[in-house]
Amino acid sequence: MDWWRALILGLVEGLTEYLPVSSTGHLLVTQRLLGIPETEASNAYAVAIQGGAILAVLGLYRARLQGVAEGVLGKNPNGRKLAESLVIAFMPAAVLGLLFDDPIEAVLFGPWPVIFAWAVGGGLLLAFGQKLRGTQGRGLEDIDRKTALIIGIAQCAALWPGTSRSLATIVGGLLAGLGMGAAVEFSFLLGLLTLGAATAYKTLKVGPLMWEAYGPIPLLIGSLSAAVSAWVSVRWMVGYLQSRSLAVFGWWRIVAATLVGIALWTGVLEG
Repeated sequence: MDWWRALILGLVEGLTEYLPVSSTGHLLVTQRLLGIPETEASNAYAVAIQGGAILAVLGLYRARLQGVAEGVLGKNPNGRKLAESLVIAFMPAAVLGLLFDDPIEAVLFGPWPVIFAWAVGGGLLLAFGQKLRGTQGRGLEDIDRKTALIIGIAQCAALWPGTSRSLATIVGGLLAGLGMGAAVEFSFLLGLLTLGAATAYKTLKVGPLMWEAYGPIPLLIGSLSAAVSAWVSVRWMVGYLQSRSLAVFGWWRIVAATLVGIALWTGVLEG
């Protein structure tokens, strides 16, 4: 893989990972536009560079994560409660992902399933985006086991590429009664567990194949560009949603679904 292709994939990963637009869907389409064939190695690469996006959130939320670490060690009750909530929310998608990873990759990792998920998610956001502003609601410290489980079940929808893990978990949090700030922050923190586990799993499963196909330099470039772009994306999103709804992301998804659908229909993009 050329360095510039790795750079573009990293930028796409970082910019879209925490926005409710689906990084997986964008990466699948971008890989085809760049002429990268769909293989186990290319799919694993798209997951592996998520490590860069994880680093960005680790840096941005280091104070909160310090509280979680202190809670695990029994020194911070609020941190312990948040750690417990994150584990509960992580488990449903983790179990389903392990059980159905191969069928999901075989059936759903393609442009048309992504387009379908983009369009459905976009339509729902346009229909209910204003109602999901969520400026008022419970805070992060008020998340109980039931709320965490609701968000965890919602995250399972993101196993369908194009749905967006961030969209599923943020909407799940809002529907469970969280304020927008708490829903977004919990989604980001939960992403550390979910993305970290997915990255580790794929790396262990097909890491040698990916390494043989691409080598270390593209992985390093992709991860670093993902880290920088994710930092920018997360900071922008947190500020944007303080006073605005999720509707703009609905339009983003509809436009993306339309453009990619036309590209597939006309043969510009291979299915």
